[in-house]
Amino acid sequence: MREAGKKCDGTRITSWMVTKKVIRKKLATTPNGRIGCAYYNPVDFIIYVLEDTQETTQFDVARTLLDQVSPDVFLASSKADDKFIDLCSDSMAASGGFFQIRPQKDFRPERGRNSVLSLGLLSDLPEETIDPPDPDASAEPRNAYEFMQRRRSAKGNPTLKRWNASVRMSNFAALDVSPFALGSIGALLDYLIREQALGDLEPEGIGGLDVRGIANLALYARILSSSLQVFENESHASIHSNKTKEGLSLFGMLNTTRTRLGRSLLRMWLLRPSLSLEVINARHDAVECFTRPENIDIANVMHGQLNGIKNVPWVLAALRTGKAVLTDWQGLVKFTFHTAMLRDKLGELSMGRDVDIVKKLITALDVAAFREVGGAINKTIDWEESMLLQRVCVRPHIDEELDNRKHLYNGVDAVLSKVAEGISPTVPQDYATSLNVVYFPQLGFLVCVPMLEEWRSGDGIEVLDGWTFQVFSIRSHVYFKNEKMHDLDKHLGDLYPLIIDRELEIIHELAESVLPFAEAISNACDICAELDCLLCFAEATSLYNYRRPRMSNENVIKIQQGRHPLQEQTVDTFVPNDVFLVGGAGIDSYPDIHGEEDDLTSEGSTPGNSVLVCTGANACGKSVYIKQVALIQLMAQVGLCFVPAESATLGIVDKIFTRVQTRESVSKVQSAFMIDLNQVSLGLRNATPRSLILLDEFGKGTTAADGAGIFAGVLQHLLARGSDCPKVIATTHFHELFSTGMLEPQNLPITFVHMEVMFTTRTGEIISSGSPEVTKGESITYLYRAVNGLSLESHAARCAELFGVPAHVVQRAQYVTELLSTHELPRLLDEAISEEDQLDMDLASAVCQRFLEWNLETQGASLEDARARLAQVLGRSGEK
Repeated sequence: MREAGKKCDGTRITSWMVTKKVIRKKLATTPNGRIGCAYYNPVDFIIYVLEDTQETTQFDVARTLLDQVSPDVFLASSKADDKFIDLCSDSMAASGGFFQIRPQKDFRPERGRNSVLSLGLLSDLPEETIDPPDPDASAEPRNAYEFMQRRRSAKGNPTLKRWNASVRMSNFAALDVSPFALGSIGALLDYLIREQALGDLEPEGIGGLDVRGIANLALYARILSSSLQVFENESHASIHSNKTKEGLSLFGMLNTTRTRLGRSLLRMWLLRPSLSLEVINARHDAVECFTRPENIDIANVMHGQLNGIKNVPWVLAALRTGKAVLTDWQGLVKFTFHTAMLRDKLGELSMGRDVDIVKKLITALDVAAFREVGGAINKTIDWEESMLLQRVCVRPHIDEELDNRKHLYNGVDAVLSKVAEGISPTVPQDYATSLNVVYFPQLGFLVCVPMLEEWRSGDGIEVLDGWTFQVFSIRSHVYFKNEKMHDLDKHLGDLYPLIIDRELEIIHELAESVLPFAEAISNACDICAELDCLLCFAEATSLYNYRRPRMSNENVIKIQQGRHPLQEQTVDTFVPNDVFLVGGAGIDSYPDIHGEEDDLTSEGSTPGNSVLVCTGANACGKSVYIKQVALIQLMAQVGLCFVPAESATLGIVDKIFTRVQTRESVSKVQSAFMIDLNQVSLGLRNATPRSLILLDEFGKGTTAADGAGIFAGVLQHLLARGSDCPKVIATTHFHELFSTGMLEPQNLPITFVHMEVMFTTRTGEIISSGSPEVTKGESITYLYRAVNGLSLESHAARCAELFGVPAHVVQRAQYVTELLSTHELPRLLDEAISEEDQLDMDLASAVCQRFLEWNLETQGASLEDARARLAQVLGRSGEK
């Protein structure tokens, strides 16, 4: 007997295209110089808007935005300033992003307003009541008026929608008075619509864009993250890959987030530290709660539960567009399960009821509603069959019609076997040794017979009477249609597509029942992302022995036994140091900082200076010292974790400016010193009394005299601001500033510290103070401890010998340095020279003497005479 029949199932493949983060900027070409910006974040589906803001001639706002947003795509107006376009183009080229100039018409405010008012976020209001269906609604409209009435009832009144959108728009941002920002949003939405059209066969236009909200983009503290290693991208090990990974950085060390939203939020918080003491203290309270000994295990379990929460906003976006695949539904079910477990653990926290994040979670996690969502999904979707067929399948007993179709489809095997047995006797034995009846959803039912050898020759395939050859064959089999196959196609051929269509209808109904909970789910995801950040920093606080800082309204930085959070992880022993700075303590300004009882002087206040200058030997830890101050301030103000110090009292810092690291590039038409000047210029223009400025050996890129003068001028300018003087920490090797009176330690309000070093002899005896001369066997040891006072020696010669420079080179360099310091450089000319060098000098002197004696004004001299005379002067008269 021939083989039984069999069926082949089709598989639907869905492809996705994800829109990257896009930023739109527009710069005013008018004399007032204003800038507007909007960018879209595809992680949280929110459009961030920077309302029209005054811009400086150096484009400081644009630079800050580029640093904080790090866009993948950048569009600018064709009428933007040329220098602005060059700046943005260079920035995008350096980051590997896409830069494009769009026509000015794309940035028209009226066009942007129309686009914003068309967003479903603003125009669609939730329906509170649902009118009963009209029994005559199925009939055709009798006139145009009835047609418009039905359209309004189905899609809403467009005039009313536009009015609602115009009213609600002001709830998000003041766009009516920000024409540049409004035009930027219009260009942004146009781009998103074009990207959507490329990836969707049936684009829905602006109404189909997934926008969850519109938020104001506030410019928080400006942090030069590359200088402080807040973020550090490392290139892939393979030269053929353009991917990067996070290197040794503050973000990389502290990031143990479990969710994608948490990682994105953490990066945003580090880029934009909070300026609100209330927000900072609320985050500190949460970290303190999670680090209590009785709460550590509970916090670890809560963090583990977050690991099961995937990118739910993307899942909800897929549900709205009908593109949700099996993994999306699985992610939504996992979300409902893990949030329920998370809600149970919240009640076990000791002293957690008063913590702000716990209150928000208790309110946001509607466990009953989420369980209803998860139960409905689990009740509807057949997970095992879905995994087997790689599509979303429906469980039995959900829909009777679907069950009947599946029952019939599953019995097709037996039907095909009987049909094959019926056809087999009608086929000649020499025509086919075996016969199958198979089913392909795309082609229907077919008779399958083995390929004969003679059919492979030029004679072709022989077709029996009543059979038709299908233009479909494989190497070993041939497929035919006959009357029986056509009859099966007529009665059973559409069975599989009907099953899929019905399942799609049921899944669509399931999505419609889930979407009313989308806002609650999205809100819960946002709060879970915040919890994720706080839990990962509670873990870092316990792991690295951080302490809670005391945040103050005073303009002060007081750190005791502070440590560099990155450097201490790379060395065996780290030496902590103190620092004390007071903002606004310039010349003729004496602010009083009220502190704790043990910090108070007899007058009840703690005096301090705004400027601290650190000196010392090369490689003694000055750069680490000033960087750790900025990082401790950043960590405290972000509010995510405690700080690496025994104690710290910190006020709010609105900006951090650095001149620490110079990154040169052939793409920048600037020298290293010009880059340094740009960084310092930015700080001088934008610093306030609450700003922090770091100057690490500023001025070293030019001559010593010019560099020392510029460095001294910058410090004196900042001190001259008086009560507006920012907090400044500087390091320098320009010791002549303090000996020549350019910066007088006694007359200026500057705190001087230096990094201690220790000198020892060959036998290990400690020398009280190292002499400038390098003695054989004498060595230098860095103590990395900051103490009060100035150090007027850099000990460069000792450092050079320590790091392998030959001893005779060091001694020669030290001798020349001594002559320079005593203005006795001409003594180098009196040094003895070798006989060979003396002979060369005598010959050269004779040539010069003969050349000076040559009368070049001789009349009538021929060219040959001149050549002969020149050879005589050069001493080559005998040469041919």
